[in-house]
Amino acid sequence: MEREGTLNNQISKLSKKFLEVSEDQDVHIISHFDTDGISSASIMIQSLKKLDKNFSLKIVKNLEKEFIAKLPKDKIFLFLDLASDSLDAISKLEAKHIFIIDHHEIDESKIQEDVHIINPELHDQQKMSSSGLTYLFCKELNEENKEFAKLAILGMIGDKLEKEIDTMNNEILNDKEIQIKKGALIFPSTRPLNRVLEYSSSPFIPGVTGNVKGVLELMKDADLSPTEKGYPSLLELNEEEMEKLVMAIMLRNPNTKDKEIVGNIYLINLYNKLEDAREISSKINACSKLDDSNTALQFCMEVPSAKKKAEAKHAKYRQHIISALKFVSDAEKIQGKDYTIINAQENIKEAMVGTIASILSNSKIYEPGTTIITLAYSKEEKIKVSARNVGRVGRNVKELLTNANSKFDGIIGGHEFAAGCLIEKEFETEFINHLKKSLEIETIKI
Repeated sequence: MEREGTLNNQISKLSKKFLEVSEDQDVHIISHFDTDGISSASIMIQSLKKLDKNFSLKIVKNLEKEFIAKLPKDKIFLFLDLASDSLDAISKLEAKHIFIIDHHEIDESKIQEDVHIINPELHDQQKMSSSGLTYLFCKELNEENKEFAKLAILGMIGDKLEKEIDTMNNEILNDKEIQIKKGALIFPSTRPLNRVLEYSSSPFIPGVTGNVKGVLELMKDADLSPTEKGYPSLLELNEEEMEKLVMAIMLRNPNTKDKEIVGNIYLINLYNKLEDAREISSKINACSKLDDSNTALQFCMEVPSAKKKAEAKHAKYRQHIISALKFVSDAEKIQGKDYTIINAQENIKEAMVGTIASILSNSKIYEPGTTIITLAYSKEEKIKVSARNVGRVGRNVKELLTNANSKFDGIIGGHEFAAGCLIEKEFETEFINHLKKSLEIETIKI
């Protein structure tokens, strides 16, 4: 694989390579089902349509070995937001060409010469989502693809990268008119505050999230009263009102720092309406987590019929989150020094465990460096496992899951501070015991 030079150079080089080898050839796209993967897929298929390319698309939750083994032969494969952890299986594909656009950790020693990869981990490790990488790749294919910059922003926000926008990401921001405002990082910023606070999961506000009475008490403390039209939205607050709201939230999260709940709010135009990018990202994610990636993809592409479907899925998804948080609050937990394991079994949907782990890791309930691990049963007699680190410090959870999973041959993916795996249900007790052992060993190291 050619990978010398900067990430920009690699994107430019491989876009030319792709145009060369894909002429009059079918392209088989495989993308991840989260917001970043859906945004990436949307950017790519719309770009390929402009080039009149023949393509097919498959959205997947996990890139399992069995799935890879059944892929058709003699195709050009394009993997988006995944595959960096599956190089062994991918190398066995009888493909004409393989392209991977991904940002997850990668073992450079496993890269085959005929696999073309765009991944920041192989260069200077810039913080860049797969949708951002896909956008820059597609802009090299055709300068007119600048219109998809907003989709790259959605993917970056979906992967929690809005606070780490670097020079390359700023280039994306400049390519499409995107409004940026400063304010409290609760969303959506365009909806009435009382409803926003009730469903706030990022940040999770103790005594307020999922609690109507707690919401009204916070609003009273912030000296915010409803008008004839109801409560104002975040964007309608003046500077003084915003400061009071932030203070009221911080008083309920004593460990929270001002910079953690105040930042840039990105507003983009979707369906001819200015919307909070975080809410749009959340709607995309909700559709996929509720097994409707098709609606998520159509919503990204602004298909008229997808808008109401996405909104309905989002409302249902938020109810799932509130229900899951209530379960977690009362559930028995496996706890040790600097770690908490929550085995939800059938009480939380498998697609929710990563969301719940993320909410808990951002809630300030736990000390920085604490590892949060959530587990839930899946439909395929498997267990979905998600791990997060509070404050994005402490253990390397991807390595942790890799060590704990060494005997069970599960699928592992993710990053240093956010990772997941999928194991067979029959190994439930044994895996948890092995996980606890690995966590205790890591505690000694720390």
